[in-house]
Amino acid sequence: MHERLIDNPSVVEATRRWVEKAVIGLGLCPFAEGVYRSGGVRFHVSEQRSAAGLLEELRSELLFLHASDPRVCETTLLIHPWVLTDFIEFNDFLQLCDATVADLGLEGEIQVASFHPQYQFAGTRPEDIENHTNRSPFPTLHLLREASVERALAAVPDPDSIYQNNIRRLRDLGYAGWQALWTDERES
Repeated sequence: MHERLIDNPSVVEATRRWVEKAVIGLGLCPFAEGVYRSGGVRFHVSEQRSAAGLLEELRSELLFLHASDPRVCETTLLIHPWVLTDFIEFNDFLQLCDATVADLGLEGEIQVASFHPQYQFAGTRPEDIENHTNRSPFPTLHLLREASVERALAAVPDPDSIYQNNIRRLRDLGYAGWQALWTDERES
């Protein structure tokens, strides 16, 4: 956790840098650039300090996204730097996220993807570079419109290859390359 980043503008700026340098810059999500460049990403920083409070805020954000014009707000990054900082707790919370989507009747309309500074895929070690495909500066819930995901996937010849390509890209980049992405931050 970045204790030095304590205000919302700093949290958003760190998340924007991650989106620009890792998600878009490394091509980890081939669909992100268009939505990001068009201003369709909502960055919402939660001030919640409990999982229960975050769950209520998630409900509000899901309803907000559902009611929003996709041309104005295509997707939401719900960044929560003060709660669920432990990856295991965060990972367990994802079941509640899916249940909340279902409770709101939004299954098939909105899905929740997850990013965390300690993200670890099953079957990997914490230090494995491929975990960085889902490592964000702060715990983040990504609310996505299902229709957008389906349109984006339809444009990709082999959607299953995205994950494998990301692993290969990060392994080729290595830790030194990953660290070099952030070098300019330390120099300024």
